[in-house]
Amino acid sequence: MPRSRFTAFAAALLALTPAALLALTACTSRDDTPETTPSTATAPAPAPDLAASVKVADSPLGKILVDGAGRTLYAFTKDRAKAGDSACDADCVAVWPALTATRGLEPGPGLRPALLTETKLAEGAEQAVYGDWPLYYYVGDATAGEVNGQGLDGVWFTVAPDGKLVREPA
Repeated sequence: MPRSRFTAFAAALLALTPAALLALTACTSRDDTPETTPSTATAPAPAPDLAASVKVADSPLGKILVDGAGRTLYAFTKDRAKAGDSACDADCVAVWPALTATRGLEPGPGLRPALLTETKLAEGAEQAVYGDWPLYYYVGDATAGEVNGQGLDGVWFTVAPDGKLVREPA
């Protein structure tokens, strides 16, 4: 791999969140690893049955939607025409994972609870929707408060508490 491509690849890996890195490493396999049989394999731990929290936070862009941990939430403008349905395919979701919940949504202070709903994804998960916008994370935001996905490709924007997109540059 040429040095510049390796550098870009390494930078992309460093930008991933710990959860994304865990997911990537969980999907890899090695040919020299012995296979486990059903009798020796252990079942993965069940996902926590938690509600997803959406709240309002101050940012360099003004007040925007974030999750319970303060991670910025984004909307994809191509979703608008479908009014709540996601237009983000598998390649898209690899960079823009959906905010999903196994047990409902909890609206935080400053949110309009009537705007916070869910839509069922093709694989059965429930994605959080605010107004007409399904909500996503950006893997390039490593910590709470970052807005590195703002305005990317002219189609990804943060969402204001009134449900409108924040189209200001980061």
